[in-house]
Amino acid sequence: MPNQQQAKFVNGSIMRHITVMSTSGAVGLMALFLVDLVDMFFISLLGQVELAAAIGFAGTIVFFSTSVSIGTSIAMGALVSRALGSGNREEARKLTGSIMVFAAIVSAVTVGIILFFVDPILALIGAQGEAAQKAKDFLVILLPGAPLMAMGMSAGAALRGVGDAKLSMAATLISGAVNAILDPIFIFGLSMGIEGAATASLLSRFVLFGVAFHAVHRKHDLVARPTFADLSQHFRAIMNIAGPAIVTNTATPIGNAIVTAQIAKFGADYVAGYAVMGRLLPVSFALIFSLSGAVGPILGQNYGAQKFDRVQQTLSDSVKFVTAYCVVVALILFLAQGFIIDAFSLDGDASSMVTLFCTYIAITFIFNGTLFVSNAAFNNLNRPTWSTLLNVGKATLGTIPFVYVGGYMGGAEGVLIGQAVGSVLFGIAGYILVKKLIAQLARDHEQKEEDVVAIEPAVPVTAFSSFRAVMAEESESAINTDTDKKDAAPKR
Repeated sequence: MPNQQQAKFVNGSIMRHITVMSTSGAVGLMALFLVDLVDMFFISLLGQVELAAAIGFAGTIVFFSTSVSIGTSIAMGALVSRALGSGNREEARKLTGSIMVFAAIVSAVTVGIILFFVDPILALIGAQGEAAQKAKDFLVILLPGAPLMAMGMSAGAALRGVGDAKLSMAATLISGAVNAILDPIFIFGLSMGIEGAATASLLSRFVLFGVAFHAVHRKHDLVARPTFADLSQHFRAIMNIAGPAIVTNTATPIGNAIVTAQIAKFGADYVAGYAVMGRLLPVSFALIFSLSGAVGPILGQNYGAQKFDRVQQTLSDSVKFVTAYCVVVALILFLAQGFIIDAFSLDGDASSMVTLFCTYIAITFIFNGTLFVSNAAFNNLNRPTWSTLLNVGKATLGTIPFVYVGGYMGGAEGVLIGQAVGSVLFGIAGYILVKKLIAQLARDHEQKEEDVVAIEPAVPVTAFSSFRAVMAEESESAINTDTDKKDAAPKR
């Protein structure tokens, strides 16, 4: 198969590729996040603030587990798209199988550690009493399905890497639909409460894996059963991207855990409001969350094809896309905040958190989106440690001092404001660094091409040298003709 048929992002409109890939991915992500929001809505109907707080505490830990899986899926998108961009489809098939196995193992180890230390972890983020117990019940049911979700997310990344964003979207859509249908059945029909929400989410993990794997394996034939030799051969390449990407992505939930712990000091009502905000945010900004996964294959294929002008354009178009989208969503949230507060039966401290988010915090997500794009660029341009340093820096230097000072000065609302300020600073820093990186890579590539030309023997073409070349050819022809005549003469 020709290279250009495999690498569809090296030609055509970059903005169109970004729009199609991110929109397709966002629909699927929004379906999953919307189910979490519906979970919160159903739980809020039970009228117990402790249950809403429990969802908030459990969600922080589930977010950590999911972020580990996002890290391995980033490796899938980067390596598979790069292999396809260079025209090596068979290597892409082997990588897909190896990374799915790797994703399952890493997720299983992560979940095992979380469940073993679940009580101290919940205490560390501020969960107490009934909220802590209900959060634990939720996690014990849901987390064992994390390895299936990890493989499903990796399969979805492989689909995006080959350019099939629609099937990747379909996997998450079907999974979300199953979750949404089962939620009220288990929560209300079987009177299982928060445990019912966890059970419905667990079953949806099976569906996600089944649909995504079938699409990658059957439609695209992009999975080769990995041998031990394949796993050994690919381990270093996978770890070079997945290791830093996992650290990078888990930095965000760690930062959120710090924020949750600070907010918990001011009471369960604030945590309940923050939990609603935490479910509302990914639904509202699903397009931005999907953008990092969508931009990765576009960057990877163009980097593999050494088209640095398109790499640079992908970065600038992505930031324009982020800015326009966030402005529109922030305006919608501002206008809809009253409806949101009433829908989730929030009042007092809980409603103040949602009001702050919809009025002031949402617009700052422009800088979070810019950082997501920068991370995708670093991961696909062989600088994964750069994204690690940025995200770890944001989760520590960009979070801890800001939320402590914010909490001291403005209470629970001050904690949110402090977190937003840190995000703005690190979003700007990430964009500046990635612009410099792309410019440097382009210069290095041009220098290599110049060096190749320089070492080739260069003979200046002049009128005199052309005349000499013609005379030499005629002389050689005459000699050959004379020799032929001598050979043809009869011997005496």
